[in-house]
Amino acid sequence: MALVLYASNTNKNAFKALVTAEYSGVKVELAKDFVMGVSNKTPEFLKKNPIGKVPVLETPDGPIFESNAIARYVARLKPDNHLYGSSLIDYGHIEQWIDFSATEIDANIGRWLYPRFGYGLYLPPAEEVAITALKRALEALNSHLASNTYLVGHGVTLADIIMICNLSIGFKAIMTMTFTSQFPHVERYFWTLVNQPNFQKILGDVKQAESIPAVASKKPAQAKEPAKPKAKEESKKEVKKEESKAKEVAAEEEAPKPKAKNPLDLLPTSKMILDDWKRLYSNTKTNFREVAIKGFWDMYDPEGYSLWFCNYKYNDENTVSFVTLNKVSGFLQRMDLARKYAFGKMLIIGSEGPFKVKGLWLFRGTEIPQYVLDECYDMELYEWTKVDINDEAQKERVNQMIEDAEPFEGESLLDAKCFK
Repeated sequence: MALVLYASNTNKNAFKALVTAEYSGVKVELAKDFVMGVSNKTPEFLKKNPIGKVPVLETPDGPIFESNAIARYVARLKPDNHLYGSSLIDYGHIEQWIDFSATEIDANIGRWLYPRFGYGLYLPPAEEVAITALKRALEALNSHLASNTYLVGHGVTLADIIMICNLSIGFKAIMTMTFTSQFPHVERYFWTLVNQPNFQKILGDVKQAESIPAVASKKPAQAKEPAKPKAKEESKKEVKKEESKAKEVAAEEEAPKPKAKNPLDLLPTSKMILDDWKRLYSNTKTNFREVAIKGFWDMYDPEGYSLWFCNYKYNDENTVSFVTLNKVSGFLQRMDLARKYAFGKMLIIGSEGPFKVKGLWLFRGTEIPQYVLDECYDMELYEWTKVDINDEAQKERVNQMIEDAEPFEGESLLDAKCFK
């Protein structure tokens, strides 16, 4: 006998239980003739959920409301369900990402989207707060997915199902390609999963929003009441006073604080202008050795800059090409904090897994900047060796890495990425 789910067939919260059912081999059906705003107001429905929200799952032992609770129930109907991982720590991580998805992703998408649809008061400052919080959450998710195909382990879990369903309304309604392109690993993760058969059967063909929806209503609808002119005027004055106070407070809170000087800006002036080298690198299309490489060594200042080789410590794990490429892309994205002070080349080496990841980095200063070591956790994943520019073999290795020479150290290149 199928379990009955009370919700419309477009409700992303209902999708959580339906996708979970597909993965678990459990039969869950949507209630027939359910009409949102009508069916959920009836006395019969209010006995299932007193506040009339959907979805609600009817089970042989009674109703369950709240979408994450429903999805958990459906997953647990199958003993030892792989959707809950294979260990206690897997279970903990799955629950962690379910909570993260609800509080950091779903909540902030809603705070951005729903006021634009007219479901609540639209306030631009509140929208900015929601967008900032959502970006922060997506950056964290993007970092995790840089080296993980799924949220937990090596297959779809309940955490992925709930995360994808929550992300789906954002992708479909308000998160345009311009917005999501800041989070390439989230994009890869989302589009990979929504196109898996069990997701596609429930979500259908997902199309990304092409534009941010216009604001439907800036003020909640209010019943018109006759008011005394004097009272109206006083009311307006009070509102203006409150708005003025709010603006003053906001201005105080949002006033930019003076930024602390970066220690690298306090170093003695170097004859090497990093932007000049980056321009030369980008603009040299022919005779690369004679123009770009020679230009690099003419510009290079060993007193103002240092060169470093890096080698990924866990190359034996790089068995899947796209995961390895995503891993390197994630590293480069997180190195954005050093863009003003660094240039880098990352080579992904080999024709098949495991792939080797090796790199060359130019940093301002004679050592790797401390704030880069502190802020970019990827640095710990690599062995770093300072280049001895008096060693001709090492200089030639630098040349080959800058120009993406192939074969490199006897092996083909899968890809070469540049940070500039």
